[in-house]
Amino acid sequence: MKRLKIHKGDQVMVVSGKEAGKSGKVMRVEAAEGRVVVEHLNMLKKHTKPNPKKNPQGGVIEREGPIDISNVMLMCPSCNQPTRVGYRFTEGGAKVRVCRRPGCGSDIDKA
Repeated sequence: MKRLKIHKGDQVMVVSGKEAGKSGKVMRVEAAEGRVVVEHLNMLKKHTKPNPKKNPQGGVIEREGPIDISNVMLMCPSCNQPTRVGYRFTEGGAKVRVCRRPGCGSDIDKA
């Protein structure tokens, strides 16, 4: 399993593809496939049969589809811009993600 720089709950911006320029919150990270599911982006239509337990009506359900992790960039909470991710170690030895934009360099993690 790969270590990814984007985590669940992060604010990200899509930089390429049909949803380019839009941003949202990461709902789920699929590390093995290298994909993320972003809230209200890449909406797919799923046709479902009537099911007495889950959906007695059946029909068409809209839900979010996964986006390749290379097509999204993390949004820095302080400068509110898409950024590459760097790391630094705190005095306690904890690893913290930091903004790589020139002039910002603030912590992304609240540690």
